[in-house]
Amino acid sequence: MTSAHHVDIHRVGPDALPEWLRPLARAAHTITPRQLSRFLPPPEGGRQSAVLVLFGEGPSGPELLLLQRATSLRAHAGQSSFPGGALDPGDGDPEGEGPLRAALREAAEETGLDPAGVRIFATLPRLYIPVSGFVVSPVLGWWHEPTPVAPVDPAETARVFTVPLAELAAAASRGTALHPSGYRGPCFLVADTLVWGFTAGLIDRILYYAGWEEPWDHRREIPLDHGA
Repeated sequence: MTSAHHVDIHRVGPDALPEWLRPLARAAHTITPRQLSRFLPPPEGGRQSAVLVLFGEGPSGPELLLLQRATSLRAHAGQSSFPGGALDPGDGDPEGEGPLRAALREAAEETGLDPAGVRIFATLPRLYIPVSGFVVSPVLGWWHEPTPVAPVDPAETARVFTVPLAELAAAASRGTALHPSGYRGPCFLVADTLVWGFTAGLIDRILYYAGWEEPWDHRREIPLDHGA
């Protein structure tokens, strides 16, 4: 397990990124909270957390790192998500580098990646997940030096996988998820799983603001009727 005090943060500007990733780096500095979600952090309260939105280059081109949570977990069981979790006291100031350190630390604890190979290029505005009370800082990273990844604790993580951005952007992968609670939101049928909820909503906005989005049928509805 990676100690919060030993996670070094390596930042880079847009010029140090591959050409395809630069549009997102530029857009990230102008995106407002309401452009990402209608669920914004309350003035007080909420549990500070962070996720690592990590982009790399794989055999099929640019890709995004995701994980699937174990089905035995009490919260969000079986769902696909970004690596991440709550800030620990050792991560530092939530208003400073705390979210960056937490995102890297949690990613290392969940997937086994080496944080030294990650270059942070932006942090998106904090968002809110009402069902869990988490205030989430999305930390954007470039996987400059990829290292092997796999579930570190099978009781928490079922699998770790990457999805090509081209596959996420393809119309055939996209739909609108319908939850029995009345929730409607973007979803992605990729890598033998359905990505929905907070993670899918953030991917949807990233594709849009980076200019990677392709036309897709918003009327294609996918019911979440299996206890998701």
